[in-house]
Amino acid sequence: MVWPIIVGFARTYAPYIVWPVAFAVGVVGYNFEWFVRGDLQTPWKNKSIAEERDLRVVEESSNKDMTQVDSLKAKSFVPKTVFDHYK
Repeated sequence: MVWPIIVGFARTYAPYIVWPVAFAVGVVGYNFEWFVRGDLQTPWKNKSIAEERDLRVVEESSNKDMTQVDSLKAKSFVPKTVFDHYK
């Protein structure tokens, strides 16, 4: 008898109850994480990730002999299965 009234009340006023609780949990979690980690500053990079990757690719390719390539008939660049790709 009372359950439909409780369910109707909960359905109507749920955002007004849940939002402040979620906000309080978020604030507590944020402050706890800041307390545990300390006041760390993220170091700035001198080069972007793309520039670092480009330099690494150039460095790797400069150590290789570009005239020595695998045969395309061997298909060594195609994995036998999907799982071989991640080895």
